[in-house]
Amino acid sequence: MTDFTSEFRDDLQRLMQWRRDVRRFRTDPVDEALLRECLDTFLLAPSVGLSEPWRVIRIESDQARAAALANFEAANAEALKGYDGDRAAIYANLKLSGMKESPVQLAIYCDDATPKGAGLGAATMPETRRYSVVGAITQFWLTARSFGLGVGWVSILDPDQLNRDLDVPTDWSLVAYLCVGYPETQSDTPELAKVGWEDRDKSLPIQSR
Repeated sequence: MTDFTSEFRDDLQRLMQWRRDVRRFRTDPVDEALLRECLDTFLLAPSVGLSEPWRVIRIESDQARAAALANFEAANAEALKGYDGDRAAIYANLKLSGMKESPVQLAIYCDDATPKGAGLGAATMPETRRYSVVGAITQFWLTARSFGLGVGWVSILDPDQLNRDLDVPTDWSLVAYLCVGYPETQSDTPELAKVGWEDRDKSLPIQSR
């Protein structure tokens, strides 16, 4: 199928508007078949040289979850030191992770040394492998949202410490730590915009050369 209806395009636009980064989750479990259906969209994602460099680790044990949470809390406390005045006050009250509540947590890695794809397209720009992983994450995120699930990307972490705690191969690079579950509330407005941290651009700047 190459043509889509205007109704489909409208739905797609709404889906992107409602994608939103979620930090406040209900603790309800996520059905395993539903989670697998969302994760299988990784297999539909584009990747440089068809290298499919994504590697997914599900964080399930109490030990692994506690280590990841401690990692975030230490990194978050350090990040707070970089702000002062009103910014520091706002930052201190932000909820920047759903790691205590979200029933599903995933560490998404890029295998920088994957032999798949034979290096096509990555010789001059090896970072395109990681871009491929980000593209796959976006597809997963939108699919999860279409089923009513929320996803939150936790970036306030020490990757090296997480790598040690999860005992991943040295050739793997952390791309994302994702919290997944049902949102406490529904909103199409980013939380950072709600609290006045930053505003979303109204139009896309485009330059010509």
